[in-house]
Amino acid sequence: MKKPCVYFMTNKNHTVIYAGVTSDLTKRVRQHKTKHYKGFTARYNCSHLVYFERLDSMVGAIAREKQLKAGSRMKKEQLISAMNPKWKDLSDGWFD
Repeated sequence: MKKPCVYFMTNKNHTVIYAGVTSDLTKRVRQHKTKHYKGFTARYNCSHLVYFERLDSMVGAIAREKQLKAGSRMKKEQLISAMNPKWKDLSDGWFD
């Protein structure tokens, strides 16, 4: 999926929601799952992709990420639930 995206990662109990932006969603999700970088998602075990949006440009994706990060947790939960009501890991099967 090489197209600018914003996305949410969460942990198995859904207690943390991480918002990110990338130009290669598959590669970035793999990095989160393998804890390639020792940052927020590694520390909080955010390994489940529960939401993403594809955008036309990286500039638009960065602007959307800022908008999403500024929103409340409730708004993030509503976006996730609208796209993915059971909060399943949308990347299941990508790396088999």
